[in-house]
Amino acid sequence: MKSYVQRMERAVSQAQEAGLAGLLVTPGPDLVYFTGYRPTAITERLTVLVLTAGSDPYLVVPVLERPDAEEADGVAAVTLIGWKDGDDPYETLSGLVDPAGRYALSDSAWAMHLLALQLAAPHVRCTSMTSTLPMLRAVKDDDEVARLAAAGAAADAAYEQIAGVRFAGRSEADVGADLAGLLREHGHSQVDFTVVGSGPNGANPHHEMGERVIREGDMVVLDFGGLKDGYGSDTTRTVHVGPPTAFEQEVFDVVRAAQQAGFEAVRPGVSCEDIDRAARDLITDAGYGDFFIHRVGHGIGLTTHEPPYLVRGEKRPLVPGMCFSIEPGIYLPGRFGVRIEDIVTVTGTAGRRLNNTDHGLRIVA
Repeated sequence: MKSYVQRMERAVSQAQEAGLAGLLVTPGPDLVYFTGYRPTAITERLTVLVLTAGSDPYLVVPVLERPDAEEADGVAAVTLIGWKDGDDPYETLSGLVDPAGRYALSDSAWAMHLLALQLAAPHVRCTSMTSTLPMLRAVKDDDEVARLAAAGAAADAAYEQIAGVRFAGRSEADVGADLAGLLREHGHSQVDFTVVGSGPNGANPHHEMGERVIREGDMVVLDFGGLKDGYGSDTTRTVHVGPPTAFEQEVFDVVRAAQQAGFEAVRPGVSCEDIDRAARDLITDAGYGDFFIHRVGHGIGLTTHEPPYLVRGEKRPLVPGMCFSIEPGIYLPGRFGVRIEDIVTVTGTAGRRLNNTDHGLRIVA
């Protein structure tokens, strides 16, 4: 429970530094982060954690869901306020906040709850939690890094097995189903995505696996991940069905070198955009800059995509404990794509990969 208390205290401190009165945390990853509570079903009934400077934390929760909330590890550190059907929970909430305060509100909050609060407390202002407190969950503690490492190792194990199945003559959907099954076999409770982009489909970074039959000579992008013990995995490897052409190997080698350059640039104090630049400059210098069409990385934790974002213009410095992807790619429309992705954490001096499968172009059958 100590870590939950520290997280709430740190959040209130960050809110004060940002000129906010506090935070209003609704069901979703933010609520899990602060209390460990994940409602079994997200309903129209209001549930909200109130974190305000100078006040104890309160969790407003429907009475019928209170027993579930009480079982969460971090809820023992908050005061529970139950409300029954027929009560006005927004009137209750309005009494717990600064009547003229400005609050960071979870991005996952329902509009109906915000609008009802504005009617009950018309002078309370709310702003997006991500826009005002983007680093709220970005720096992971040792337990979080360990969970991310375990999720990464499970995804690595799934990759090693999928690389041994037959690709040629099977649909992308069939291979994707195998991959999803392997993620579950290795401990994932939730599979969020299994991109299988073969041949020209690999030139679409977010291609959804389809019925295209994989052929001899195809480059195949495999991007997959989900949740294991509450924390995310996300890795990409590119394989080839049979021997590649010299041109395919050349493009692959550029991406591999760019991914390595991005990784080697990781150290405390370096800006997020510097990691993007390190990988992007190498691809641009090789003549493929127009075909690298996305940022180089995103944070990961309780969700697959969260701050920090490694993109041009993001000057925020890296801090030990940040965890994010490094995933440069080259996408040649109508031909093929290549992407290599690892999750990396910032240590006291450099970066550490949380994915450790070989980066070479794996030849599959």
